Amino acid sequence: MPKRILEGVVVSDKMDKTVVVEVERRVQHPIYKKFIRRSKKYHAHDATNAFKGKVGAKLRIRECRPLSKTKSWEVLVEGAEG
Repeated sequence: MPKRILEGVVVSDKMDKTVVVEVERRVQHPIYKKFIRRSKKYHAHDATNAFKGKVGAKLRIRECRPLSKTKSWEVLVEGAEG
């Protein structure tokens, strides 16, 4: 089964080798049919601390095995996929 890839924005980089990424999606309201924004925060593993000090940066994260209690996503470094 392929691993999911999400795109979001870094909201916190205070932890070592971990960034918090907020992923936003648009869903249609079931009654009013208006699109509303829903967001969720994911803890992602950043092995090289590449996004240290880069709050607000856009990045992609990929599903992986659980690395800790809250971390089961990893940062995708562009150009190193595969």
